[in-house]
Amino acid sequence: MDWPFPDDPDVVVFTSHGVVDDGDWVHYVSHDEDDGAWQFHGQKGVPDSDADARVVLLRNMLKIDSTLGGLGDLPIGWIAWRDSADGPWKRRRR
Repeated sequence: MDWPFPDDPDVVVFTSHGVVDDGDWVHYVSHDEDDGAWQFHGQKGVPDSDADARVVLLRNMLKIDSTLGGLGDLPIGWIAWRDSADGPWKRRRR
């Protein structure tokens, strides 16, 4: 499979303990306008504390959830979300 993101597979991204350690599904994705960073969060949203936050490689997020590859073309400054683990992604400018 071709790499679906314009960013390198080894770029760091932000996520949460629930997604990485507990198997929570990714509900919300942000491609931040200010720095181009990626954020992948579960239904609980952005982590409340540093203890809940995780910094991982983009390639590892695709190992956790291969459907994230469908967001490789999400423009900087946009967000995507879905209502269920297997639901379609919705997108809009932030």
